[in-house]
Amino acid sequence: MKLADLHRLPGGRPDIETEVATHELITAIELPALQFATRSTYRKVRDRASYAFALVSVAAAVDLDADGRVRDVRLAMGGVAHKPWRALKAEGALRGQQATPENFRAAAEAELAEASGLRDNLFKIDLAKRLIEAVLSELAGESA
Repeated sequence: MKLADLHRLPGGRPDIETEVATHELITAIELPALQFATRSTYRKVRDRASYAFALVSVAAAVDLDADGRVRDVRLAMGGVAHKPWRALKAEGALRGQQATPENFRAAAEAELAEASGLRDNLFKIDLAKRLIEAVLSELAGESA
């Protein structure tokens, strides 16, 4: 199964988080190597310094050309949905663009334009946008 299909949305059974059946066991996960030379990082924002769940996390990999344009990029978020969120709209918005905080911010806005929160987690939308911009700026060598 594709890793993207492992986690389920809650639907009528919020107690079942994955597509793994009770008699099945995950013995390996194969991740293909990225096809580009990359800079990558992971950042987790949490309530306290202990091993708390992420309020928002961002994993990012980026490849820049000699002129500072984004050749390729991968972005994923955690803590913002029922399953890991691959930021495909942001990735598409960044490819071919200059690696600037303004473009990173615009890509984050595009990704989360349709996101909606509830009273107690609405802050995560803005936090995710700021974290995407900060992580990408770090990878691009900008000050976040």
